Amino acid sequence: MEETIKGFLGYLSTERNMSPHTLRNYLSDLAQFEKFFKGVLKKATLSTEDLRNVDHIMIRAFLSNLHDKGISKSSLARKISALRTFFNYFCRESDRPGNPGKMVSTPRREKNLPRFLSIDEMDRLLNASVGEDASVRRDSAILETFYSAGLRIGEIVAIDLEDINFADHLIRVKGKGRKERIVPIGSKAVEAIREYLKMRSAGQPLFLNRYGKRLTTRSVHRIVGKYKRLSGLWDITPHSIRHSFATHILDGGADLRSVQEMLGHANLSTTQRYTHVSMDKLMEIYDKAHPRGKKDSR
Repeated sequence: MEETIKGFLGYLSTERNMSPHTLRNYLSDLAQFEKFFKGVLKKATLSTEDLRNVDHIMIRAFLSNLHDKGISKSSLARKISALRTFFNYFCRESDRPGNPGKMVSTPRREKNLPRFLSIDEMDRLLNASVGEDASVRRDSAILETFYSAGLRIGEIVAIDLEDINFADHLIRVKGKGRKERIVPIGSKAVEAIREYLKMRSAGQPLFLNRYGKRLTTRSVHRIVGKYKRLSGLWDITPHSIRHSFATHILDGGADLRSVQEMLGHANLSTTQRYTHVSMDKLMEIYDKAHPRGKKDSR
């Protein structure tokens, strides 16, 4: 199976143009399934090297095993997607007649919204990165850029110096599927980046580690974790900052399609699911817009 997975990942990278982050997820999911199905086939005294021995019952058993371990529905859905795509590739490259992944239904995903911060809480987080050394200046620039542009963590680490237009306050973002978009970036973030650039070593990637190499997503997770503890805000992830960005500009009057463009969502429904408008703001809009919405003040 290892050679088939290797060929599959090469296909995804070259023909499907998938990002390195997605490829790592697929590799992890397939390696996890490989370990499971080999154990099942050994018990059934079947060849563990022949993928044609995998059927939809085995995939369901794999997912049931993960569900019993507390794996979230969203993670299970991703693993099903990975297996379906993998067996599509395998069926095309071999003489297998059908894709067993297509016979397994996808669980409904949870509708839970990620945590978002109030404006005061966001100020506390951004103000927690105080100091004059290069690492603190870098961390401040990362947090300000996260909040200013509503970026994903993979987009943050992919920024190069040439992607920033300092004069017009714009940044070129390399999004999912290597799709690029141009988004505005605020003056606070631009200032924080300029201050960081005065102290950092040379290099094309914007955000560097202490060895002068591009920061990894794991390092950025640690940086966000450091400042959430310093600010006393415990329930925060990098995506919380992205979600806060969307919430705050929607509350400030931005329209949903503009937010969709800035977030890099392919579908408006995704933006609607990952953003939140406060009920007070919603009622304010309703009262102003509806001819009979304003309460009688008499």
